[in-house]
Amino acid sequence: MVVDVPSIKLSNGQEMPILGLGTYARKPEPGQVLNSVRWAIDAGYRHIDTATVYKNEAEVGEAISEKIDQGVVKREQLFVTTKLWNDKHARSDVLPTLKESLAKLRLDYVDLYLVHWPVSVNDKGEDLAIDHLDTWKGMEEVLELGLTKAIGVSNFNEEQLERLLREATVKPVVNQVEINPTLTQHKLVRFCQERSVVPVAYTPLGLVSDARPEFAGLDVIKTDPKLGGLADKYGKTRAQVALRYLTQRNIPVLPKSFTKSRIEQNINIFDFTLSDDEMALVDGYNIDHRCVPSKAFAHLKNYPF
Repeated sequence: MVVDVPSIKLSNGQEMPILGLGTYARKPEPGQVLNSVRWAIDAGYRHIDTATVYKNEAEVGEAISEKIDQGVVKREQLFVTTKLWNDKHARSDVLPTLKESLAKLRLDYVDLYLVHWPVSVNDKGEDLAIDHLDTWKGMEEVLELGLTKAIGVSNFNEEQLERLLREATVKPVVNQVEINPTLTQHKLVRFCQERSVVPVAYTPLGLVSDARPEFAGLDVIKTDPKLGGLADKYGKTRAQVALRYLTQRNIPVLPKSFTKSRIEQNINIFDFTLSDDEMALVDGYNIDHRCVPSKAFAHLKNYPF
C-alpha cells in the first residue's frame, strides 16, 4: 500500500512532504542506501534527504533514476534535499560543490540545498570561521541559477539564524535540527515557526530508537509502560507515536532506516491522531539530551550548541 503523506508549505510557496527518508549511516555498506531509497519510494516516500558528507548521493541518485524510469514516480513529485559541507563554505565553492552533488544525484536541480553546519574548516579541519553571510551569497547564487528550488540551513542556533534572517536577501526556508521526544526543542521550534522558517527534525526518534543502546539509563522512553500503552491503544509502535507527535507539532521528520519493514512502518503514521493529553505525555519525556552533539566541532568559533 502506498501511503499519501501530507505536505507543509514553505515560505517560498513550495510544498514539502512532512515525512521523508533520512539516509545517513554511521557505517555505510555498499547498496544499503540504494535499497532503502527504492523501498521508500515504493512505500510512498516523496521526500529524500541526503548530504555531501554522507557519501551516498550516487546511490540516492541511482534509486531515484530507476524509479522514474520505471514510472513509479515523476521527478516533480519528489522533494530532494542535499547539503553543503563545512569545508566548502567559501562563496566561490558553493556552485561547483552543488554541481558535483547534482551529477551524483543525476538531477538537474534539488528541491532544497542546506548549509549543513554553521562551522567552516579547511581540508585539514582547521577553523576558517567564514562569515555565514558570505556563504549565504553563494547559496543565493545557486538558487538564482535554478540549481535548487529553495535554500536553508541546518544546526543553526537562534542567534545565527536571526542574523541571517535580518541581513540576507533571500531568507532561509528551513532550519534542519535534531528534534525528538527526548529533545523537544520547544524554544527553537517556536523561534523558527514565528519567523516562517520550518524546523525539520533529524534524529526524530531520539532515545526511542533501538539504534541508540549506548544511552542506557536515560532511555526511560523505551520502557515506560505509559508510552507502551499509548502505542498499543492505536496499534502502533513507540517509534510511530514519536513521529506522529512531531508531525502534529507541524515539524517535518526524517526517520532513517535500512530495513524494508521499518521504512514501511515509519510512514504509516497518518491514520491516528494524538489527543492534547497524549501529546503532553510524549512531551514529558524531554531530557534535553542531544544524540548528535558533534563535539568534534566544539572548539570551532561558530559551533552552535
